[in-house]
Amino acid sequence: MKHKVRITILDTKVFPDLQQHYCANPCPGKCPCYNKGDEFVFYRDENRDDYWHIGLNTLVKTTADPKTVAGGPKLPFCSEAWDSISRYIYTGLQGGSIMKGWMKDDNIMITCCNDGTRPVIFKIERIDYE
Repeated sequence: MKHKVRITILDTKVFPDLQQHYCANPCPGKCPCYNKGDEFVFYRDENRDDYWHIGLNTLVKTTADPKTVAGGPKLPFCSEAWDSISRYIYTGLQGGSIMKGWMKDDNIMITCCNDGTRPVIFKIERIDYE
């Protein structure tokens, strides 16, 4: 049995009141790295190791220019996002339960990046295959 991990961007949020109050640029807007609906697939096998390449070129679906999406062919995952999701990706790629007892399905986790003024919401899924 092999394992891959699919990530789907469920939503991108923005909190303009917090940005205006705390950010050096008072109107940075939403995250420029990801778009609602973007999908990524991570493999870790004898042919590919997307985990150790910080998700570079794992993008499989987007409505934007792939060259501008983190995880596309030009950009690895954003460091704030990677810090938040890499542990779940690694666990899934090893065949482990991503969030046993918290989610209805042990192989799924819903989480977000660390950017408190413009968080990105991620759905992380372990997928088993032969």
